[in-house]
Amino acid sequence: MPHTHTCSFRVRHYECDAFGHVNNATYLRYMQEAAFDASTAAGYSPARYAELNRQWLVRETDVEYLAPLRYGDFVEVKTWVVDFQRVTSRRAYEFYRQGAPVAKAYTDWVFLELGTGRPVAIPQELAEAFFLEGAPDTGPARTKFSAPPAPPPGLFTMRRRVEWRDIGPAGHVNNAVYLAYVDDCGFQVSAAHGWPLSRMAAEGFAIIVRRHRIQYLRSALLDEELEIATWASGLKQRSGTRHYLIRRAGDGELLTRVQTVYVWVDIASGRPIRIPAQFLADFAPNITDD
Repeated sequence: MPHTHTCSFRVRHYECDAFGHVNNATYLRYMQEAAFDASTAAGYSPARYAELNRQWLVRETDVEYLAPLRYGDFVEVKTWVVDFQRVTSRRAYEFYRQGAPVAKAYTDWVFLELGTGRPVAIPQELAEAFFLEGAPDTGPARTKFSAPPAPPPGLFTMRRRVEWRDIGPAGHVNNAVYLAYVDDCGFQVSAAHGWPLSRMAAEGFAIIVRRHRIQYLRSALLDEELEIATWASGLKQRSGTRHYLIRRAGDGELLTRVQTVYVWVDIASGRPIRIPAQFLADFAPNITDD
C-alpha cells in the first residue's frame, strides 16, 4: 500500500489562459510540486538527493483533463508512487475540486547520477520509504509510447529559441514548458490555415485539450534553437489527435514527442460539437490518416 500525499493549491489569475481556464502547463507544475512535497514527506527531500549524488528526471507524462479549473478555485492534488522498477518509478496523480475529479495523470521518472546523468539502480531502502508495507515486486504494465503516423505534405513547422525563463533548477528546459511550446505551435498552425483564435471565437467554438501524452528524450538548453513540427490525425466527429515533434534545429536531434487529443466545444455551453466542415477542409493538407 503506497503512502498517499495531498497538496492544495489556489488557482492564481496568471495561471489562467484566454479561455479563463488553468493553463495546461500549470497542471504539470502542480504535479511537480506535489511530487517534491510527497518525496520530502517520505524522507527524501531535494537536499537529501543532492547528498546522495542522485536526482529524478521526468521521462514521460500523461495528463487527462476532465473539467476546467478557473481563477480562485481550490484544487487538491493527491499523489502516490505506483511502483519502482530498476531505474524508473511511476507516480500517479488525481486532481479534485470540492471533491469532484478534474484531472488525472501519471509521470514516469528516471533515477540518475548527478553530474554524469547516467541511470542508476534505485536502492531498496528508498523504495521502501514510499510504501506502508514494503514496495511491490511488480507494477502495472506500461503502454508503449506509440510512433506517430507519417506526416502529410502539409507538415507545419515553427522555430523558437530557448529563453532564460524556460530553464529550471536542473539547468535545462523545465518539463512543463514543453506544453507551452506546443500550445503556442497549436495556435500558430491554426492561424496559418485561416483559423486564428478570433475567427473560432466569432464562429462560437473553441478547441480544448482533453489529453496530453509527452515523452522526454533529450534536454533542451539555454539559447538552443528548437524546431517544432506538427500535424493532425484520427479526426472524428468531435475530436482528433495532433502530433508534435520537438527537435534541436542545429543537429535535428529529437528531444520531445507529444500526442495531444483535442475536443471541439461550443463556447457558450462548453459541450462538444461536430468539427465544422470548413475547418476540416482548410486543414486538409495538415491531416493524415492513421
